[in-house]
Order: sequence, then C-alpha cells, then structure tokens
Amino acid sequence: MFIASTAIVTGDVTLAPGVNIWYGAVVRGDVAPIALGANVNLQDGAIVHCDFGFPLVVEAGVVVGHAAVLHGVRVGADTLVGIGAKLLTGTDIGAGSVIAAGAVVPPGLVVPPRSLVMGVPGRVVRAVTDDELARTKMISARYLEMAQKYLAGEYPALPPSPAAR
Repeated sequence: MFIASTAIVTGDVTLAPGVNIWYGAVVRGDVAPIALGANVNLQDGAIVHCDFGFPLVVEAGVVVGHAAVLHGVRVGADTLVGIGAKLLTGTDIGAGSVIAAGAVVPPGLVVPPRSLVMGVPGRVVRAVTDDELARTKMISARYLEMAQKYLAGEYPALPPSPAAR
C-alpha cells in the first residue's frame, strides 16, 4: 500500500492491499464508510467522499484519474474513471466500465457493466471493448509498480530548487 505524503485519508476508510493514493488526493470516510478494494489507484487530486448513510465501495483494480470525484455508492472492479470525471451522489458503476475524462455521471445513475459513459450529463454511449478493458488493467499494474518504486525510495522527495523559491 502506498499513500503519498500529501494525500489525506480520514474517517471510516478500509484500504485493501495494493491501494495506491497519490499526491493531493482526499478520501473522507467521515459521513459514511468507504472501502477501497485491492490495487485501487487514486491519482493526484482525486476526491473520494459520500453522502450521510450511503457507504461507498470502490472495487478491486479501479483506476481513478487526476482530479476525479467519486461521490457514488459503488464503482465496479476494473473500471477506469477518467481525468476530471465526476460521479455524483448515488451512482452505481458496473464492473469494467470506462467513465470518460470530464464526464459528469448524474445522481442515481446505474451504469451496466462494461459501459462507456461520456458527456455532461454522462450517458452510456456504447460497450467497452476488450482493448479498453486491457488498458485499464495495464494502467492499474503500472501504478502499482510505480507505488512500489516510491516505497523502495527510488523517487525520493526533493526540496524545491533555489530557482523555484
């Protein structure tokens, strides 16, 4: 498991082995429990929260892109949530789906397994291909490998350069 130094994990949050939470991500289990399954990847700036009394389950192998927001009730295994996508209250995303970058999944939408969701408001546009599902699994594996390198000290945090001050 890897939790970056600037990530925040608070409240009733369960983290399975292999979870990797990157810089600036926030996981707030303060109003209901949140469970992150094995090898869930939350990239920089992702926000994971939920409504009072509605627990959130993010199943194994889910990849959450930079600055995405999860506020639903379930994200099925091996789903890719694209950069800046937003899953609003009560959404239930079927396994193996792809939520396109910038999509806004409206409250309460139930997305069938292996669906591609695009747009604002988000809607199912077609089935996810085998290649797209394989890409999600490849991204998950790459982030897990990178997390292991960070844990091994291969990417040490460096102070800002004098030019950046």
